[in-house]
Amino acid sequence: MIKMKKISFNDNWEYRHLHSEENWTEITLPHDAMFCEKRSAESKGGRNVAWFEGRDYEYRKKFDTPDAVPRSHVFAEFEGVYHDARIYMNNKQVEYRPYGYTQIITEIGDYLSPYEKNEIRVEAVNSDQPNSRWYSGAGIYRPAWLYISEGDDYIVPYGIKIRTISHDPARIEVSVVTSGEGEVSVSIFDPDGSEIVSGKTASTHSYDEISENEVRKVNKATTTIDIENAQLWSAENPVLYRAVAKFGDDEAETTFGIRSLKWGSVSGLTVNGERVILRGACIHSDNQLLGAASYPEAEERRVRLLKKAGYNAIRSAHNPCSSSLLEACDRLGMYVLDEYADMWYTHKLKYDYAGTMMNWWHQDLHDMVDKDYSHPSVIMYSIGNEVTETCEERGIELVGEMTDFLHGLDLSRPVTCGVNIMLNILDSMGKGIYSNEKAAENIQPDSGQKSDALKNLSGSELFNRLAGRIGRRSIKAGAAIRLGDAVSRDAYEKLDIAGYNYGIDRYEKDLKKYPHRLILGTETFCSDAYRFWEMAKNEPRLVGDFVWAGMDYLGETAIGACEYPDYADAEDASGWIAAGSGRLDLTGQETGEALYTKVALEQERGPYLCVHPVYETGEHTTSPWKMTDAMPSWSWKGCNDMKARIEVYTRADVVELFLNGRRVGGTNHVRDGVATFKVPYEDGWLQAVTYDRDGNEMGAVSLTTAGDEDVLHLIPESDEAGAGKLAFLHIRYTDADGIWKPMHYHAVHVSVDNGSLVALGNACPYNPNGFLEDTTSTYYGQALAVVRVGDSGITTVNAEDTEGQKDSYQIKIVDDQQ
Repeated sequence: MIKMKKISFNDNWEYRHLHSEENWTEITLPHDAMFCEKRSAESKGGRNVAWFEGRDYEYRKKFDTPDAVPRSHVFAEFEGVYHDARIYMNNKQVEYRPYGYTQIITEIGDYLSPYEKNEIRVEAVNSDQPNSRWYSGAGIYRPAWLYISEGDDYIVPYGIKIRTISHDPARIEVSVVTSGEGEVSVSIFDPDGSEIVSGKTASTHSYDEISENEVRKVNKATTTIDIENAQLWSAENPVLYRAVAKFGDDEAETTFGIRSLKWGSVSGLTVNGERVILRGACIHSDNQLLGAASYPEAEERRVRLLKKAGYNAIRSAHNPCSSSLLEACDRLGMYVLDEYADMWYTHKLKYDYAGTMMNWWHQDLHDMVDKDYSHPSVIMYSIGNEVTETCEERGIELVGEMTDFLHGLDLSRPVTCGVNIMLNILDSMGKGIYSNEKAAENIQPDSGQKSDALKNLSGSELFNRLAGRIGRRSIKAGAAIRLGDAVSRDAYEKLDIAGYNYGIDRYEKDLKKYPHRLILGTETFCSDAYRFWEMAKNEPRLVGDFVWAGMDYLGETAIGACEYPDYADAEDASGWIAAGSGRLDLTGQETGEALYTKVALEQERGPYLCVHPVYETGEHTTSPWKMTDAMPSWSWKGCNDMKARIEVYTRADVVELFLNGRRVGGTNHVRDGVATFKVPYEDGWLQAVTYDRDGNEMGAVSLTTAGDEDVLHLIPESDEAGAGKLAFLHIRYTDADGIWKPMHYHAVHVSVDNGSLVALGNACPYNPNGFLEDTTSTYYGQALAVVRVGDSGITTVNAEDTEGQKDSYQIKIVDDQQ
């Protein structure tokens, strides 16, 4: 048996600006070319893209013809190229794909030269700014692969598709797409690697609908397999099996989970027959300090951190996620809502995907399903985000067409769409913030961060700024007015699950009016977590909630920022790099909001005790997308007698607060899981004790002021890393007992022996210097270093600050790490 080879195609690439005479720069994929550009107030993408300049790029790679028989078939796959990608093989264009978030697979075997080195070249466009409402990155930002078959009989890439028919008894359907007709055999291996069942079937002609005008002939074999004593996959029990398919001289494999999914008005959303409430977090596609580059280790880290924070679901906002993210969700146990696009036929920005989407959405959805189909983590598709077309006749028809098309590709998963009812109301009144005419004007954000001029803004920039003024309560109340039903009901009728962005005030009335409607909070405020959970526990048709956002992200700068003047220059717009909206910050640290969410969603009992930074330098900025900037520290030396604002996160009825043994506060007014206090700060020991309504103590938590000693620590997230893989090390100031010192603001230099520094930075959303230098300032006493370890032995990471404090850490390099 000769297995189709899937080999990494990531090494030995070069890139430069397109149509330039620059020297080529050697790089390894994945690579975010935009991350290397300068940031300035002249950036046409503005704060949407963190003020990076947009340019066009070309990549090239020279390679020998793979060793194979003359009749070989060779495919190149690029998991993501942003955007308008053109692929050339030995100077002949072999593929074009406009969308920047779906995989591209093209056969290049016929273009290979057996006599000399081959050159594959990829062009990526990103000078057409503005084209994205968030930081998109640019270039070949996801991995690339080469598939090589040594004959005419082969299984096509993504050709094995597995779905669970039932979990009791455990029965799966396996479909295998092949290059021709013939016998296909399938073997299933359990989590221990033992073969447990096998079967054979014939591959015959069938037809695959690509669009309403295009039908492709394919060869497909389909068989049903029963699995005895099956271990079921769920977010709590992510057990994976392996399927191996053989056709002719070819062999291919994939992992899968045995996981049944049902949805309905009686039981809500069920996994393996048990009701599941989605505790979800929205994420963008960037990897924070790494830019848009989709490193598998970074994708897995993000899933691991969000799961630790109490979430069981991720919404890929607002584009299809990477394969690496799905693989991590499969392994670690995380449900996924994969989303298609942020715009349909109405532009939100002058050069966004709306100009092309209507010609490509069939292919795009087909590609998304190809990628997602066998992943048990994927439990739902979303066809769009805040597309106000959902209140127009043409758009409502499109909702039905896209939903039906997805059902034709995959009947095993429901379809939703994130509808912002308030935006639909404005659109129906002729006051919509999105239109092709407004986008064509290409109105840019003002250069200052605090301008009062809303009239010169358009699109999401106007909405974000307006939302900051009227507050989250007004946004939710606006969605709840009577007109909100009329501008959303027709679209919701064509979806399996109705997606509400910031619409929690409508839940009860809509559940009552529409007894068969399932509701999903596709985008929500952090402060609504407690209220949502209390409603969802008693209402199966409320299937879940996705907070904006699970982890802070690049672009949309400062929409969730909560900064004091000592960390940010409010007049320097281009110094802002991130949104400042995340339950996890840019470095992956849990914020006070993350601790609140754990209590609100009953993932941890608590209590948690957090304190707003104790400063006399003025009030911080506010945002609907930032519930609080409180953090678990009572180390604010030099701030004695200043006002300290304290929050306790608990499900208790009564909270008492003690400072250095004195009772300084008590309340039985715990609102949605939060009790608040204001006391004069003094160094020492702060404690909160919680009680139930009968006076029984439920829990206690305390914070202690750090001592005078200053200690610089390098704290790795793991003591080992796979050869050539990424390692993440936190930089933190503490006292001699390890108590965090958030008031330490120092410059720290990082160096690496037997490895390289990939990124270095802190969590502050204001960062003029970016993350590609070897020195960073700390933010509330913390920072993060991302290191690529060597190929063997030990990688040593060294940190030293301007005060002479030092630390180093040795990371063991292992052969393989998942």
